[in-house]
Amino acid sequence: MPKDAAYRKAEKKIEKALKSGATILNLHDMKLTELPESIGQLTQLANLNLGDNHLTKLPESIGKLSQLNYLTIHNNEI
Repeated sequence: MPKDAAYRKAEKKIEKALKSGATILNLHDMKLTELPESIGQLTQLANLNLGDNHLTKLPESIGKLSQLNYLTIHNNEI
């Protein structure tokens, strides 16, 4: 299934965060309906903001974020 522009933009942000070793990732208000599985590669993340999107579920790979202290998911369809 082809991915929409919001998904591809999120993938790019994830890739950039992975390369930089970022501990914070803001995917707030991106109109996401699906979160890329690649989010699970960001094992250094401490803070992830997914608020104000259209997510109905989170990928299994989010369970790999062992350093995550703050997860914001308000205003989604979860």
